[in-house]
Amino acid sequence: MHIVGYFGIGLLATALGALPLGTVNLSVISTTLKSDAKQAMKIAFAAGIAEILLSLFALHCSTAFTQFITMHLWIQYTLAFVILAAGLFLFFKKAPSKSNTKNQKYTSKWATGFVLGLLNPPVIAYWILAISYIDMNTIPLHMKSPLFMLFIFFSGVYVGKVVTLFFYSKLSCYIKNRVQSVTQKTNKVLGIVLLLVGLIQLTKLLIP
Repeated sequence: MHIVGYFGIGLLATALGALPLGTVNLSVISTTLKSDAKQAMKIAFAAGIAEILLSLFALHCSTAFTQFITMHLWIQYTLAFVILAAGLFLFFKKAPSKSNTKNQKYTSKWATGFVLGLLNPPVIAYWILAISYIDMNTIPLHMKSPLFMLFIFFSGVYVGKVVTLFFYSKLSCYIKNRVQSVTQKTNKVLGIVLLLVGLIQLTKLLIP
């Protein structure tokens, strides 16, 4: 029962954190629409590894990192401006030519998934809160927990991330098969979403 509990809580906590649209989710959607689900799942598998590293980091230094982010607003501002820049880039990016589309198939989706998954401060903050809640209210979860139980928990984390991104990929396939020329509008839609996310983040920082 303990094994099922650790795995299930790891899976559920990851799925809840991965459901809101973020850079990895958007990348999976975009890749599915522009290429195929196989390429998108490469991003998902690599992002799952990054998710384990982030949750392990949060487990190791939860309280200290929370205080660090709270005391250094420049991190939050930097994140907001990076999101805005990504949104502007996608919105104004021209549609690739046929020759470019062929070359895109050979770009490393594994590296994309790992980097996008790892460079994600909001996910670290989420895991710090989630691990603190889990440890206090459900199962013992800290650095002194049995190694085998931590392995089971992080296995659930990996499966939860991959399954959630698989859901987004399947949803994108559903849209792709029913909406004509949706690929041409993908960059602008993703750009608008990222711009809105960045503006909301800046608004929260500027207006107490």
